[in-house]
Order: sequence, then structure tokens, then C-alpha cells
Amino acid sequence: MKRFEDKIIVITGAARGIGRTVADLMLEQGAKHVYSLDVAIGEEMANFTQKKVDISNTEEVKRIINEIIVEAKQIDVLVNNAGVTRDGLIEKITEENWNFVIDINLKGTFNVTQAVVPFMKEVGKGSIVNLSSVVGEYGNIGQTNYAATKAGVIGMTYTWAKEFTRKGENIRTNVVAPGYVNTEMVQSVPEKIINRLKEQNPMKRLAEPIEIANAVAFLASDEASFVNGHVLSVNGGMRI
Repeated sequence: MKRFEDKIIVITGAARGIGRTVADLMLEQGAKHVYSLDVAIGEEMANFTQKKVDISNTEEVKRIINEIIVEAKQIDVLVNNAGVTRDGLIEKITEENWNFVIDINLKGTFNVTQAVVPFMKEVGKGSIVNLSSVVGEYGNIGQTNYAATKAGVIGMTYTWAKEFTRKGENIRTNVVAPGYVNTEMVQSVPEKIINRLKEQNPMKRLAEPIEIANAVAFLASDEASFVNGHVLSVNGGMRI
């Protein structure tokens, strides 16, 4: 039996990057169907449906999740992957940039989870994996807004790990906190900065998206059946 056989999976931000890699991997590992919730539309593939949605819009999220339930009858795994940055030193962060990052990274994670969890509670089981960041664990200059959201994701995860199991439900909530990953977003950073990040890492390189996806898949799967409220740091030992 494959890892995600007969599972219905919802992933935010799966049009590209880490989210798309997670979708590809879970389909390879037997997922019945994967739904992407994203403002962008990526390449089509079998058993992969893309729902165009602004996850910061509470009512829009509820409508889309209800659509998925009508179509698929269940949601077994939720991966809250969508994330954005609008970096700047605190004196230069505008209210618009503050709100944009908060709305997607923090409110968006809350909105989608709030919409999905009632359906998981109906069947008494499910798995939620939230994407945080090494920046959410330790902070980073010029990323006050991003750090706040990713630390907030960890805080929500700890709360949900208790809240979603308190009546005997088997709904686990965990976090993957990546370091710097070789995605389109990072590839736009100047080469000298990338080289410095590599040099500062004990493993002397960036992570590849599949390495993050493997961590997400483990926590989402039944192999992690007694892992709940855990932050899995996938950063090559950045804090050693």
C-alpha cells in the first residue's frame, strides 16, 4: 500500500515551488487527488485540481473548501504552504507591506485550517502540516513582518495540536521550518548573498525543494502517527 493511497490532500500555494513539489511527491506516493489553493495557476497534471483563491479572503476560502468536500467527500491532509515576503528594515516597512504578509502567511493559514478542520472532526482524523521558516524560529534582519507570521504559525500549531485532539480526535498538527531553499524566490536574490548563505551553512549549500517535501510528506503520513505539535527544522544545521 502506498503512503497516501486513497487520500484527498489540500495544499495552499501549490502552483509552483515547494508546494508544487509536495503535490508531485504525494501523487507519486499514491494520493487519490491533490487540490491546490493558489492565486496562480501552474502546469496541469492528472489527479491535480487547481482552485484559484485568495486565502486571505475568509468567505472565499470557505466556499472553495465546501466545493472540495462536495467533489471529493473528504479531506485527509492539509498542507499550509502558501507564503509571501515584503522585506525591509522596520523603519521602511509600510502598512501595506505589513498587512500583505500578515494576511497571506498568518491569516491565510488560519482561514484554510478553520474551514477544513470541521470536516476532519466529522471523521475524527486528519493531518495538518504548516510551513514556517528558520526566520520564524530565530528572526532575521529586515524581515520583521515575515518573522512575525512564521513564528505565529508555530504558535498556532502548538495550540491546534492540543485543540484538535482534546476530544479524542486523531487530528495531528505539525510544522516544517525550512532554511533557505533553492526556489524561484531565492534565485532572485543576488549571487553574492546566496554564496554567503551557503558559506554560513554547515552543509555549504541551500536545500532543494524535494528535501522540504520529504519532510512534509513524513509528517503528513501515518508513519508520523504519534508526532503532534512538533517543529521539524530542515535547515542543514544553520543553528549549530
